Amino acid sequence: MPRHPPPLHLALNTTSIYVVNETTPNAADLVYARVKQRILQGDLEGGRMLSEGELAAEHGVSRTPVREAFLRLQAEGWMRLYPKRGALVVESTPGEIAQVLEARRLLENYAVQRTVGDEHTRQDLAAELARAVDAQRRAAQADDTEAFVSADADFHNAIIRSAGNTLLTTFAEGLRQRQQRVTATSIRTPERMTAVVARHERLAAAIAAGDADAFRTTLDAHFEAAHGVRAGTSPADQTAGAAR
Repeated sequence: MPRHPPPLHLALNTTSIYVVNETTPNAADLVYARVKQRILQGDLEGGRMLSEGELAAEHGVSRTPVREAFLRLQAEGWMRLYPKRGALVVESTPGEIAQVLEARRLLENYAVQRTVGDEHTRQDLAAELARAVDAQRRAAQADDTEAFVSADADFHNAIIRSAGNTLLTTFAEGLRQRQQRVTATSIRTPERMTAVVARHERLAAAIAAGDADAFRTTLDAHFEAAHGVRAGTSPADQTAGAAR
């Protein structure tokens, strides 16, 4: 029988189309994936300058795949390249954080408004949220930031999916990586993780009780406590406030 080539995956962004071999990723793909994951987890903080040579040595590759990875990360907005100097990890600005949280606030409040009137959907969602909270609690006890951030995204995305609107769910998935980075930079200690778990429990309780108003006020308090962004603060105001 003829042998077929391994499947290809098209990774899309607003600038380019990259063809990634899913079974045997090349060196540039591996460097790209590892560096991006470290950025999303907060291990590579905004403002840090990365060297092609250092990363090439770290990954056991030449500079060429590192340069290709840097170009992809720049196209996605995670880096800014400076010839002969290296690649600067782009910081999450107060305005960007405010935009991510504003989008999440709109999506989640809309979803809860739709969900609370349906007893079956509401209870299914409450059970799913309880599982996500349990996963976060275990991650906090183990001081596992990566697992905690993943469960955090599962918690909030489950709320949005409950509305049954596939377009909104797809939009929320597009925010997932930005949300992941914002969350990772705000939970540096097990104590902060534990505080997030407690607030998520209150959010889940409001949904289980069918109280959309309580959910809205609890979500506002959660975002302010976790990220310092008050409800009603525009991204422009948040940026201006940080500059003062």
